[in-house]
Amino acid sequence: MSAILEHANVTVTNPEATAKWMADVFGWHKRWSGASIHNGFSLHVGGADSYLALYAPPTTPKSPGNSYTTRGGLNHLAVTVTDIKATEAAVWAAGFTPTNHADYEPGQRFYFRDGDGIEYEVVQYDD
Repeated sequence: MSAILEHANVTVTNPEATAKWMADVFGWHKRWSGASIHNGFSLHVGGADSYLALYAPPTTPKSPGNSYTTRGGLNHLAVTVTDIKATEAAVWAAGFTPTNHADYEPGQRFYFRDGDGIEYEVVQYDD
């Protein structure tokens, strides 16, 4: 038996703004948006086979503590890309700062945080 991750759901301040930078950086598109649980708003952004559900509650969400020391904390989301240099340029253009660059077996990676403080890992695997 095997399983494929279809989506993850994260709370953000502004789903539309988050989906915009994700379209610019990752080439993703808006799949759906509308009213959601607890009188909030959700937007699904991604590709044909997987997506992120971006949820905004009706009031401004609170800042989290350190995710690595919080039970159930979201430590980072990772995406694979085919051109890490172009993706890094797009991350800079979106106003985020790439950090923690590494060449490792089997590829390259860097991290960045978005305006909501969510950490993303960008990975390009060697062919």
